[in-house]
Amino acid sequence: MDKQFKEQLEGLLEKYTELMVGESNEELKEKIQAWVIYTYISKSMPPLIKHWNQLYPEAKAEMVNIVKEIKALNEQHRTNQHKQD
Repeated sequence: MDKQFKEQLEGLLEKYTELMVGESNEELKEKIQAWVIYTYISKSMPPLIKHWNQLYPEAKAEMVNIVKEIKALNEQHRTNQHKQD
């Protein structure tokens, strides 16, 4: 991939992370990226995710934790935004 494209894609991920959880740092971007990939694959190829979950139960558990964390951070961010309005 072209360097400029990579930078632009990184900017997209950074902004998406910020909009989802209210801030952006490397750890949060990695979690959001994993969540996006997992979610997309689970919707487009459910059998692949089912196989992956069975093959790597520890990774599935980690993904569940990431999803819960993102959901909580998103809810907190939305609540904070409504308080500001």
